Amino acid sequence: QVQLVESGGGLVQAGGSLRLSCAASGRTFSSYAMGWFRRAPGKEREFVAGIDWSGTSKYYTDSIKGRFTISRDNAKNTVYLQMNSLKPEDTAVYYCAADLWGVGAAGSSFGSWGQGTQVTVSS
Repeated sequence: QVQLVESGGGLVQAGGSLRLSCAASGRTFSSYAMGWFRRAPGKEREFVAGIDWSGTSKYYTDSIKGRFTISRDNAKNTVYLQMNSLKPEDTAVYYCAADLWGVGAAGSSFGSWGQGTQVTVSS
């Protein structure tokens, strides 16, 4: 079983940056992939980025490519989402999730969700 806690959200102006963190506990962190998702007001939850257990393979949804970067530090049991050039449409609650059996790609079966962190981008 995996427990996840996100942090780093907040209010930022368009064009600004934020770095989200997700601290994991429970199962050995380096044994599974991780992902970031978001849910904007009135919309369904969507996959944002994923990373395999080693950090070698990374996956991104098209709308954030070139602006967001996912990374992980297995020594700190933490996955990050660096968000640059933020846009108002990036406003959402951001969640991290564990992919215990896959590689962290968009179609994987993610479980063990965190509670989410709010990101608000003002225009």
